[in-house]
Amino acid sequence: QVQLVESGGGLVQAGGSLRLSCAASGRTFSSYGMGWFRQAPGKEREFVAGINWSGGSTDYADSVKGRFTISRDNAKNMVFLQMNSLKPEDTAVYYCAADRLLYRGYVHANADFGSWGQGTQVTVSS
Repeated sequence: QVQLVESGGGLVQAGGSLRLSCAASGRTFSSYGMGWFRQAPGKEREFVAGINWSGGSTDYADSVKGRFTISRDNAKNMVFLQMNSLKPEDTAVYYCAADRLLYRGYVHANADFGSWGQGTQVTVSS
């Protein structure tokens, strides 16, 4: 089982930036992929970005491509989400998640995410 703790959320004006962090423990971090998801009030949870075990492959939702960047530091057991050019519609609780499958080459929205963090709130004001 993997334990995940997100941080870095907050209130930002439209056009601003935030960097979310997710600290992982409990399993060899460099063996599994990671994803970021978000859930806005009244909406279903949606995939934002994914990164494979090595950091060599990433995937993004169309709504964030060109604005968000997912990265990881396997030495520090952490994954990050750099969010630029934020929009009010990016307002949501953001969650990191760990893929159950080891060494998956490409982590996408339908990967088997088995562990989740508690979430961090991101609010973008217009």
